[in-house]
Amino acid sequence: MKFLAITLIADSQDPVTGSLTPTRERFREVVAAALLAEELGFDGFGVGERHERPFLSSSPPVVLSHIAALTHRIRLFTAVTTLSLLDPVRAYEDYATLDHLCDGRLELMIGKGNGTAQRELFNVTPEDQWERNAEGYELFRRIWLEDKVTAEPRFRPALTGAEVLPRPYQRAVRVWHGSATSRESVDLAARYGDPLFSANVTHPIGPYAELIRYYRERWEQYGHDPAHAVVGAGTAGYHAAPTSQQAARAYRPAFARYLALHKQQGLEPVFPTLEDFIERSSALIGSPQQVIEKVHRYHEEFGHTVLHLQAEPGGIAPAEHRASLELFQSDIAPVLRSAIADPSFPDF
Repeated sequence: MKFLAITLIADSQDPVTGSLTPTRERFREVVAAALLAEELGFDGFGVGERHERPFLSSSPPVVLSHIAALTHRIRLFTAVTTLSLLDPVRAYEDYATLDHLCDGRLELMIGKGNGTAQRELFNVTPEDQWERNAEGYELFRRIWLEDKVTAEPRFRPALTGAEVLPRPYQRAVRVWHGSATSRESVDLAARYGDPLFSANVTHPIGPYAELIRYYRERWEQYGHDPAHAVVGAGTAGYHAAPTSQQAARAYRPAFARYLALHKQQGLEPVFPTLEDFIERSSALIGSPQQVIEKVHRYHEEFGHTVLHLQAEPGGIAPAEHRASLELFQSDIAPVLRSAIADPSFPDF
């Protein structure tokens, strides 16, 4: 099993004063989180893409390029690239450039993205967002693989023998398809023989397990070898400590943020109490043995071989968050790596 640390670069508040951390400092914190992830032995570090409050992650290729210059081994992920909002030609140029700067350590996760404000910012409608996502990916993929492209897409000007530079470092970049609730993204992944990453962070396990089963069904219907259907999965939260009581106590401020965000958005929380959150969500909060058991429980439903954790504290004291990540790598990851196979990629 492989492990990623991921951040969406949300605005964060000082736990004492309540004031927002200056943007410059937030980006420094993200870079520090990436360096720590490499130091501790995580396999990948991912940066999300959002174009609305409370997020600062509008330009993941820029952030990842800076991280690439400071790291040597860790693979660099987007989580996710919102192709439904972007010109695929321009997106290709950014990521092909990053591919060279990181010596081919780049992997992409793509998806339509969430949020009304960012959709309106890019003049995308609920009716056309899935078509934009599929068309954007298909054109992006062709540009990556073909030296010259002729195409007549619906949502951008036509291309006639277009040569888009630079040509990439990796002849074929690995593209994961992020999926939360829709069969459209799952079907797109299965059609092209691409891996699926379940964004299983909002609800209990049921709907996510159903989508993953659908992915495997479609994968076979498209004629792919079932052995190579690769699935990754997220976590709604993470904190491990020597005892479950210590873990829950340390995570309580982060859960308070979860409740406050729902209240701010006028939404009822799916998990109204911390105890319910720990029990029914994908969050990994507890002793090392409890975390291991929960990952296995989810693996029985998902068959996933890649797992992501939150790279940043998110309301937990920074020293406690670092200790929790260290505990993950010392007491949890070795057990899971031994018990659950790596994804079936020869170069991962």
